[in-house]
Amino acid sequence: MKNLCIIPARGGSKRIPRKNIKNFLGKPIIAYSVEAALNSELFEEVMVSTEDTEIAEIAKKYGAGVPFLRSPETADDYATISDVIEEVVEKYQSEYNKSFDYVCCLFATAPLVTTNDLKNAYEKLVSSGFDGIFPVVPFPAPVQRALHFQGEKITMIHPENLNKRSQDLPPAYYDAGQYYWIKYEAFLREKKLWTNNVTAIVIDELKAQDIDNPLDWKLAELKYKLLRNAENI
Repeated sequence: MKNLCIIPARGGSKRIPRKNIKNFLGKPIIAYSVEAALNSELFEEVMVSTEDTEIAEIAKKYGAGVPFLRSPETADDYATISDVIEEVVEKYQSEYNKSFDYVCCLFATAPLVTTNDLKNAYEKLVSSGFDGIFPVVPFPAPVQRALHFQGEKITMIHPENLNKRSQDLPPAYYDAGQYYWIKYEAFLREKKLWTNNVTAIVIDELKAQDIDNPLDWKLAELKYKLLRNAENI
């Protein structure tokens, strides 16, 4: 199998400046994603898609390739991740005459993802009939009993669930925002990472953390330390 890992790393982070190369427990946070991908030995190429020359140099230092810089169109605030992946695969086809069997989009700020996580997801996808796979986390409480404000009054969004027991409501999940595996041909066909035929791997809340503000960053560092300490027990 020929697989490509794409690590998107735009330089223009607003909420945490220079987020993709900010120091995370001793090294740039992007290094964790690069190393997890390389150590998995799943990929013919591990590349970073960026428009930022400093990010490119750091990515190369840790072993990733940066065969070309991202275009201005996919480096602005409105480009989607699918736009970025589409640009990369089209460049590989047109300029390097390369195609792949599977593509993994691994985010630069996903230090909790391990080599084994990538391997387990890949093996599950290859043995399935699905186009793609990604990690999800269970909501800690039933979303069917969610509340919202109407002015100062708080009410249930779905009042029909008021008297239902929590254990009688089906579990719900949210996207962990770490990586997406997808069949290369499926992406070329639909130009999106999440087709109508995808599956997921359920992971523990300790294994996932959105990093959108300084508090998120501290929580991610705490979770990383807890996970590493658990491995050494």
